[in-house]
Amino acid sequence: MNTMSKARKGPMKLSTTVTLMVCSVIGSVLLLAFALWFWQISNATRDGVKETALAVARTLADAPEVKRGLLLPPGSSAIQPLAQAVTKRNDLLFAVVTDMRGIRYSHPDQKIIGQNFIGNDLLPALQGKENVAVNRGVLAPALRVFTPVYNDQRQQIGVVAVGISLNKVNEQVSRSRWAVIGMVLFSIFIGTLGTWRLVRVLKRILLGLEPHEISAQFKQRQAMLQSLKEGVIAVDAQGRVTLINHAARQMLLSNAGFGDSGHEPILADLREVLRTGVAIQDQEIGCNGLLLLSNTVPVRSQETIIGAISTFRDKTEVSQLLQRLDGMVNYVDALRAASHEFMNKLHVILGLLNLKNYGKLEEYVLQTAQNYQNDIGAIQHRIKSPVVAGFLLGKIQRAQERGYILTLADESLVPDNPNEKQVTVLVTVLGNLIENALDAMSNQEEGEVSLLLHYQQGWLMCEVSDDGPGIAPGNLGEIFRKGFSTKGENRGVGLFLASQQLNELGGSISVESEPGVFTQFFVHLPWDSERKNA
Repeated sequence: MNTMSKARKGPMKLSTTVTLMVCSVIGSVLLLAFALWFWQISNATRDGVKETALAVARTLADAPEVKRGLLLPPGSSAIQPLAQAVTKRNDLLFAVVTDMRGIRYSHPDQKIIGQNFIGNDLLPALQGKENVAVNRGVLAPALRVFTPVYNDQRQQIGVVAVGISLNKVNEQVSRSRWAVIGMVLFSIFIGTLGTWRLVRVLKRILLGLEPHEISAQFKQRQAMLQSLKEGVIAVDAQGRVTLINHAARQMLLSNAGFGDSGHEPILADLREVLRTGVAIQDQEIGCNGLLLLSNTVPVRSQETIIGAISTFRDKTEVSQLLQRLDGMVNYVDALRAASHEFMNKLHVILGLLNLKNYGKLEEYVLQTAQNYQNDIGAIQHRIKSPVVAGFLLGKIQRAQERGYILTLADESLVPDNPNEKQVTVLVTVLGNLIENALDAMSNQEEGEVSLLLHYQQGWLMCEVSDDGPGIAPGNLGEIFRKGFSTKGENRGVGLFLASQQLNELGGSISVESEPGVFTQFFVHLPWDSERKNA
């Protein structure tokens, strides 16, 4: 229980991690540098002491007094004064001169002059070779240097031994060591200051966030981007793509590679925003065969543009939702109007009952039932899809409000359809065609729009005709192109969307027109009726 109740230890902070890492690296480097430097300094110091001792020994070996003194008995006072002066002058432990038998001619302790030199390290020098050794004789342990003494005929007549106390050698090495330690401590101070500054800079660059927080936010951002239905593309200051989510790949890369001419509008918007720094809002662009609704904005850091990001979605979906909402609104409006008309009829019936005019009441009820059968009842009998039926009722009333007539052919038949996309496309297409027909007749005092809907073997055939001014022959091939319209700017989208949505379902749309006489559209689309397999 105690183990489970313990709080989980959080990840190490960035400042702590960087400090430990940098200090470990600096400490390791400084430790290695200190060891190498100390080793070199120690060797250099010992070499310096050795060279100094050799120089003193060689100078003493070349002195005429030493050469003459070795020709005399050991007890003579010719060499001892000179050796004592050299010892004192150079702060030596001793300066001893021996003959070829190893008999001392000088020594700091005059009592042992004439005795044999102690130590086998004298033997190489007696053979004419300079020698350096660490040994202990009568006095303290010392660094001892031996050099041969030659007479004027280049014959060896003795040896000069110079000794420097090891304590003094170690003192010089220790002085060098403290210098190294001082440099190491100064380096540690500079490294610590640099580490502190580095941590401050990193925290500022990372906006004060810890690495685990950055990782968590990155994962959340990736999950959020991939879950969006909108496409997202981001570029850097050079226009290179740095981010593209799954929805964008589906819309832009499903039928072509990124960078093809079909994607140029998206890239053009991104380049334009990078150049001007001005956002482009609610831009309709055709890209890879789709009509997209795009928003492109610059990405700034300290007032500098460092990139741009574009979010977009297929406007077809938005249009479908709007058409479906429009159909529902029309359906509700039709029901509201029917409700008001029904209330009016009830008031008439109530008034006739109060007047006890039963003959007129019977005539009125029969006429009302017949009107219902001719209008709403006929539509509901032929159009089994509630959405399409409500949509048509709304359009019939809209046509009446504008002074025109919308009629549904008696042979029309539309079975119900569980496929919402097909129903939505039908409402979109019929809505555009009916509205275009009403707009075309806007300069006429009267006009009629005829509608025929016929289902056969899984396909729904639609004919929408009007007696408006018609379409000029030169425009028949252009009316389904995006942006083409004779009504002014920012138009020419409805028929383009209708054609595009029908193509996606495998359907088709065509047109015939005779200017001044009629215009007729033919629509074919698959219809997943529950009856088609019966």
